[in-house]
Amino acid sequence: MSDLYQLEISQLQKGFADKSFTSVELMRSVIERTESVEGRINAFIDRDIESALQQAEAADERRSKGQSLGPLDGIPVGIKDILAVKDQPLRCASKMLDSYISPYDATCIENLKNSGAIIWGRLNMDEFAMGSSTENSAYGVTANPWNLDCIPGGSSGGSAASVAAGETIVSIGTDTGGSIRQPAALCGVVGMKPTYGLISRYGLVAFASSLDQVGPFSRTVKDSALLLESLVSHDPKDSTSLKREKESYSQVLDSPLRKLTLGIPKEFFSEGLDPEVKEIVTSAIEWYRTQGHSIVEISLPHSELCVPVYYIIATAEASSNLARFDGVRYSHRSKEAENMLELFSNSRGEGFGAEVKRRIMLGTYVLSSGYYDAYYLRAQKVRSLIRGDFEQAFDQVDAILTPTTPTPAFNRGEKSDDPLSMYLSDIFTISVNLAGLPALSVPVGFTKNQLPVGMQVIGRAFGEADILGIAHAFERSHSYYQMRPSL
Repeated sequence: MSDLYQLEISQLQKGFADKSFTSVELMRSVIERTESVEGRINAFIDRDIESALQQAEAADERRSKGQSLGPLDGIPVGIKDILAVKDQPLRCASKMLDSYISPYDATCIENLKNSGAIIWGRLNMDEFAMGSSTENSAYGVTANPWNLDCIPGGSSGGSAASVAAGETIVSIGTDTGGSIRQPAALCGVVGMKPTYGLISRYGLVAFASSLDQVGPFSRTVKDSALLLESLVSHDPKDSTSLKREKESYSQVLDSPLRKLTLGIPKEFFSEGLDPEVKEIVTSAIEWYRTQGHSIVEISLPHSELCVPVYYIIATAEASSNLARFDGVRYSHRSKEAENMLELFSNSRGEGFGAEVKRRIMLGTYVLSSGYYDAYYLRAQKVRSLIRGDFEQAFDQVDAILTPTTPTPAFNRGEKSDDPLSMYLSDIFTISVNLAGLPALSVPVGFTKNQLPVGMQVIGRAFGEADILGIAHAFERSHSYYQMRPSL
């Protein structure tokens, strides 16, 4: 049973019920797979094999007593190293938090534990979630399982790569400007950013508080739906957490997809889009037309302003959120300081990497006296216009289809010296965060160099069931979800 790591959650639960295998056997399969490929992937920062096996044993014991906690009981879930898990390191892939151990669980981790999920390892990422390639980690670069010379995307690169490589069944990441959807597309897996406020941010180390959202990675749409069901809950500890009735996203997928009107924004298919990506995504869109859905061109006229608006708002919030890491309390403390000012400056200078410093400085600048109105306030006004574009679009259509990324995965180091080029990697995903909407990336094909291509499905606020259904229909009519990288 060494290939159990390749199965979907529903297949695993059937095997548990049939007593074909146990959670311990599944966990051993995942551990064996991880140990065989991790040296080439570097998806994990930390793993606790003993704890994972103990959690698997507990799941098997519950099941033997008829006390299973649901579909995630006994299923390994990898955790992005930005979410607090009690008594585990919480480094955010940064030297700044190198020795920090979390004293509590994030609410979404609490929910996973209550669902019986096995908390399996800390996954690599861009430092403090700032990046699009997972090259900004203090713990080494993560490789793309489809081509080890390529990046896996970011900032949740470890979360995407670990699922694609079979090092975990599912994982969770965070998405501030595309950090779930972009790496999911580049690694050929499903990644979803839910509606802002649907999943609690309590216990998530904040990058940009008005944009951050937790979400699932998986090899199939249904597995993402099952993981999402576990993550969603109202949380009084998070002031932005929304009260909603629980939805069964996975059960909706069993119903036929109703005929829909799907919008194609013309701004997302213009210059800068790789020809192969354009051809593959266009072909996927045409498939929906053959299934009887209406395909209409729409306009999101403020799309060209999304990147500058995002990098003003996100960096402003980052400069405020990261001020707490000052060398005084729980972060890195410089040994080369003779007074308080040197303690602050040296601790932050030594602890933060180059990209984090760049964003803190930019954010501090746009919030400074004399520039606040010119930059930050104006960016917030344009953000309202971007949100308005989507509201008008959804008066005409049920969902929006776009490429997830402008290019396939690029080579390691290719954009490291060109921050603007790197920032444009998220050009198709950023607007969704600014508007607070749900969106997911689903694999829709491969380039001639066998690199995955993802299509983004954007929905109305709280339209998770709709976009999951749209992606699921395509997935089950094609075989891309069954393809695996040869490692």
